[in-house]
Amino acid sequence: MNKSDDKHFDFPCEFPIKIMGKNDCELELLAVEIINRHVDDLAEGAVKVRPSGKGNYVSVTVTVTARSREQLDNIYRELTARDEVLMAL
Repeated sequence: MNKSDDKHFDFPCEFPIKIMGKNDCELELLAVEIINRHVDDLAEGAVKVRPSGKGNYVSVTVTVTARSREQLDNIYRELTARDEVLMAL
């Protein structure tokens, strides 16, 4: 996304990041570890984990206080670089 997309955001803002992967890894721990490198103030209760219907996959939603578009881009870049992460939205 480019700078003109920032008009849709009013930083700082609460922003949910959804990470999906197979349910055979510690995706929640990985996601929190990565996000904590970019967010100083991850609130208690900010992480929600939901297994898929058959339990083969898991989604982890982490709601952060986003300070900038650059911060979000860096989080997504690092998350999607990991093999354990099938998708990040």
